Amino acid sequence: MSAVRRARSRTASLALTSVAAAALTLSACSSGGTSGGGGDTHFVAGGNGVDTVKRGERAAAPTLSGATVDGEQLSTADFKGKVLVVNVWGSWCPPCRAEAKNFQTVHSDLKDQGVQFVGINTRDTSTTPAKAFEKEFGVTYPSLYDPTGKQMLRFGKGTLNPQAIPSTLVIDRDGRIAARALMPLGEDTLRDMIKPVLAEK
Repeated sequence: MSAVRRARSRTASLALTSVAAAALTLSACSSGGTSGGGGDTHFVAGGNGVDTVKRGERAAAPTLSGATVDGEQLSTADFKGKVLVVNVWGSWCPPCRAEAKNFQTVHSDLKDQGVQFVGINTRDTSTTPAKAFEKEFGVTYPSLYDPTGKQMLRFGKGTLNPQAIPSTLVIDRDGRIAARALMPLGEDTLRDMIKPVLAEK
């Protein structure tokens, strides 16, 4: 192969790599440090990117607790009996920024119907950018400050755990994981994710 052809081949290869990397960046900021989705999760992958589990086959969610972005103490154990929506985000993550207003809108609409939103802010090196994010997008629900991803690691292997940033989980009134999305969510998809769990009695 001539030097010109080798150069062209390298250029084409680099271009394809750049396109693939860009696609990954658009779909999610990064993967988490946990594995899941297989084993005995019993999940059904939806065409909208949301994985769901039948009520009798759900795994228990771990208790998430610690200091929030605002310096308060929070434990998800205090929200048992409510439908809990957990969203993993970072202020540095473009898809997280894109979905933030959707989460705040749905939170405002459902907070009086037994739905509690909790964020997990991760990989921000201080709470300063996280607070700026919340202010910019008008986020009023609490977020645990988790710079090293320890909260994500509380989810057991083989469960519908948060594997990417952003990730969203819906936990039912019994504290069991009912649904998961590993992508940024539009308002309608988020509502559709919560609605069947909220309707359960």
